[in-house]
Amino acid sequence: MCGTDILAAKPTIENPKGAGVSCSPEPHVLLNLDQGDPMAFEPYWRKMGDKCTVVIKGSELMSYLSDRRKVCWFLETELEEAIKRLHSVIGNAVVDGRHIVVGTGSTQLYQAALYALASPGGPDPISVVCAAPYYSQYQEETNYLRSGLYKWAGDAHAFSGKDGPFIEVVTSPNNPDGSIRKAVVNGPSGHQGKLIHDLAYYWPHYTPITSPADHDIMTFTFSKSTGHAGSRIGWALVKDEEVARKMTKFIEYSSIGVSKDSQHRVAKIMGVICNGCQDFKSDHNLENFFEFGRCLMAERWETLRQVVAKNGVFDLPKFPTEYCLFNGDFAESRPAFAWLKCNGDREDCEQFLKDHKIMSRGGGRFGSDPRFSRVSMLSSDEVFEQFLNRQAIFTKYSCLGELGGSSYKIARDEYTKQLWMTVMDGAYAPFHSLNVYVWIDSQHLHNFEVADAPNLNYLGVTLLQRHTWDTPTCLLHQILI
Repeated sequence: MCGTDILAAKPTIENPKGAGVSCSPEPHVLLNLDQGDPMAFEPYWRKMGDKCTVVIKGSELMSYLSDRRKVCWFLETELEEAIKRLHSVIGNAVVDGRHIVVGTGSTQLYQAALYALASPGGPDPISVVCAAPYYSQYQEETNYLRSGLYKWAGDAHAFSGKDGPFIEVVTSPNNPDGSIRKAVVNGPSGHQGKLIHDLAYYWPHYTPITSPADHDIMTFTFSKSTGHAGSRIGWALVKDEEVARKMTKFIEYSSIGVSKDSQHRVAKIMGVICNGCQDFKSDHNLENFFEFGRCLMAERWETLRQVVAKNGVFDLPKFPTEYCLFNGDFAESRPAFAWLKCNGDREDCEQFLKDHKIMSRGGGRFGSDPRFSRVSMLSSDEVFEQFLNRQAIFTKYSCLGELGGSSYKIARDEYTKQLWMTVMDGAYAPFHSLNVYVWIDSQHLHNFEVADAPNLNYLGVTLLQRHTWDTPTCLLHQILI
């Protein structure tokens, strides 16, 4: 079903001369692939037009209260029903017999769950662990409030259940590496740990839905399920009523509830998604959001694997093929993040990418090896295209000569045979004939004749000393970028 007309055409960007061209590597442009800002799904929602429009009158939704009879008294009925319907349609979580607690994103729910499981507390803070590589924010979020109830204790693989009470966070699919996880700590009798299951990515566009998740506390976020990060809505499915009440109390203390405006918008969008999924199953309606997302993520991962296989600079994790109950076919995971591992003697993957103006998140922040780094697969089409194209030059270069000293070198890509030119920060820019567009430090302009300067970031320059690269003074020198 992939390749439907829902999939938007790849965008173009403007080159320095103003002509529309396909996205190409531009070393001066900083690509932010650190955060998982889910702009990849914007084309789908733009195509939906006014179907998700919500109109709220000035006299509506004014009260703090939604329903005093509910455990979570600020949960709007429309959102509660929409959440139950969505999980029922997708089949990714058990909702019967669960209490729904809504929060300002899953971040607030994580804090609320820690509070609920650790209170009323004991003589020492309870340990919070997660198997490495774990979500980079867990440590910061756990320690941020400096609570006397709980403390971060690191990698669950290195934690012994004999060390006392603990809370284990299980992220599945895992952020950053996309693996399917289970709890790893086995406590002694009478000291079993308490579990929080973070299921932010257990949706059919990221991974096969193999069974409905059935755990004591399961948290989800609207940000990653549909891409609407700005609405700041998350929810938890909680089995124990007392735990749900404590979580609700934490949110009451910290924010006196959750925006009703956002809740109604989320409920509307969930309804549109459910309608699209059910219509898709009945008459192959092509407005199924999760089918769009599945095709998009599959295409991105396939393309990334091809590029990585050619440049030989990185390794990517492999995922098993499993049967998806929602899609009714076999597929492998297509995670929201790529967990890159640098090959060779590169010891710091994050710095390596940063040197080429790609922001990522290094393995050390995930309790892992710095040779790993996480990059988002959820960026806009334009940014993702530039990321792929920039990787095409992550290969060996033969230096053919120097211009004005060691700061500037001409090199040939041994894979594409294209000429490239290094600039001050070590990045490469495409080199065509005598004209090259690069980001360059103005103090070194004496080496060049300025041909054109359409803006401050791009400078058109013409080489003055052609002989410095016609004669390969360092032909045998291999540069690994």
